[in-house]
Amino acid sequence: MAPRLTRDEVIALYDKISNWGRWGKDDERGALNFITDKKRAAAARLAQAGISVSLALPLATAPAPDNPTPVTHLMHQTGFDANEVGLMPYTADYFAISPHGHAVTHLDALCHVFWKGKMYNGFDASEVGSHGARKCAIDIASDGIVSRGVLLDIPKIKKVEWLEPGDRVFPEDLDAAEKDHRVHVEEGDVLLIRNGRARRRKSQGPWNTMQAMPGLDASCLSWLHDRKIAVLGSDSASDVVPSGYEGLSRPIHVGTLPIMGVHLIDNADLDAVAATAARLNRYEFQFVMGPLILKRGTASPVNPLAIF
Repeated sequence: MAPRLTRDEVIALYDKISNWGRWGKDDERGALNFITDKKRAAAARLAQAGISVSLALPLATAPAPDNPTPVTHLMHQTGFDANEVGLMPYTADYFAISPHGHAVTHLDALCHVFWKGKMYNGFDASEVGSHGARKCAIDIASDGIVSRGVLLDIPKIKKVEWLEPGDRVFPEDLDAAEKDHRVHVEEGDVLLIRNGRARRRKSQGPWNTMQAMPGLDASCLSWLHDRKIAVLGSDSASDVVPSGYEGLSRPIHVGTLPIMGVHLIDNADLDAVAATAARLNRYEFQFVMGPLILKRGTASPVNPLAIF
C-alpha cells in the first residue's frame, strides 16, 4: 500500500508531535521522563511466571548483505596457550562493535538523528563531533530502562509468518493488534512492534535491508505521540524502507529521536517473545534493559529482556 500522508503533511506533523521544552529547555532524557517510579514498580508486578526472554540478536561476526560492518572478535589468550601461562591459565578476548545499522540489536541515543540541524530539544548538531556527543548521549540511560513492555505482533493479526520487505504498518494495524492481544499501549510503555523480519531472515536468508524492509508508515507518528510511549523497538529499524517520501528516507527515526525524544531499539529478535506471549496469552511484561555506559556515545549494543 502507498504512504498515507504527503511529504508536506509529514513535515507539518513534526511540529504537532514535538516534545521540545516539555520537560524543560535543558532536558536530555526525552520520553524516558514518562517512566516514573510508580510505573517501574507496577511493571515489576508483571513478572508473575518468572519467565525471562531475550530480545536480542547474537552479535554477528560474519559479513552479510545486511551486515557490512560485522563485529570484530579477537582472542588475546586461548586454551591452546594454557600451559604457557603461569599460575592461572585463562582465556580472554576483544570485541569491536559498530552498533548502528541493521545487524546489531542496539539502542539509539537521541543525538543519533537530526532535523534541520538540531537534535532533540533543539540542541545543535555541532554538539556531536570527533569527541562524541556532548548532549543527548547514550549514557543518559545509564540507570537502565525498566518499564512495562508491550508487544504488538503484526504478522499474527495478518495471519502470515512475516511481513515482506517494503510492507507498511498503519495505525489501524496497531489498533487491531491491541484488540487481538487484549492489551492497550499506555504512557511510559516500551512498545515493541514485531514485523517478522528476524523469522524471515532465518528462513529465507539475509537481504539488502537498506533497499527494502517492513516497518511503520509515517502516519503512525501521531498514534505513537498520543500514547506517550517511552521507547519504541522493532525487529527491523522501525521505518518502512523505502519510506515513500522524497527526501525523507527515515521519517519514523526523525519523528521519534529528534522530534519526540523517543529512544529507539533497532534490530531486536522478537520471535521468542512472540511465541511466549502467545503461549501465555499475555502481551504485557516487565521490560528490563541496561545500556552500556558509553560516555558521549551515540548508541549502545543491548540485550533487552522481557520478564513474564
